[in-house]
Amino acid sequence: MTRPSRAVVPTARYAPDPRVLRCVRQLALAGLALVMAWPAARGSSAWFGWMPLWLVGMPLAAWWALLRFPLPRWQRRRAQARRRVPHGAKLRAALLAVSLQRPA
Repeated sequence: MTRPSRAVVPTARYAPDPRVLRCVRQLALAGLALVMAWPAARGSSAWFGWMPLWLVGMPLAAWWALLRFPLPRWQRRRAQARRRVPHGAKLRAALLAVSLQRPA
């Protein structure tokens, strides 16, 4: 039994409504612009709490939820192969080390 792979881009069957997606994207970008441009939007309110959470964080979370929570695909770093030393070079290095240890 094979597992279906999780696609980064939503399939056509589960694709969100483009109008809702555009609205949420515009809300997130407008909230980001508001937080960056207006210093009062970076503060806290007694009714709403921390404003950047509601102006930026929640629209971004909604955007991510509409895309069905895709996770980024990180490229694995391959382990670099060690350079192999030829067999004769090891033997010469060992003999050289022994000859350098003897007093002449």
